[in-house]
Amino acid sequence: MSHYHNPEDWSHIKKLGAHSPESFASFLAFDEAALRGKDNAIPPKYRELIAIAVALTTQCPYCIEAHSKAAQQAGATEKEVAETVMIATALRAGGGLTHGLQALKFFEKAAEND
Repeated sequence: MSHYHNPEDWSHIKKLGAHSPESFASFLAFDEAALRGKDNAIPPKYRELIAIAVALTTQCPYCIEAHSKAAQQAGATEKEVAETVMIATALRAGGGLTHGLQALKFFEKAAEND
């Protein structure tokens, strides 16, 4: 294995679909509706920028690649993608900060019980 992100990994998707056809088909239909549905109010470019932000926070390299390419095809600019990266980064850091507040709270409670 040379790298964890290898385009050849997609060859396993057929196995996934074969072993869990109903769930897999439902996932594909949901994914299609959420990202490319006919009744979506959010334009494709913005849906793809949102998808990039989520992919960055979930740290899915395949999603980052797919949605960055799709955003470019939907008319997003490099500046918009960069801004999306920084928004996702700020929110992910904010999550660390707020979870840190929880750590301090639990630490305090543990000290009170000693």
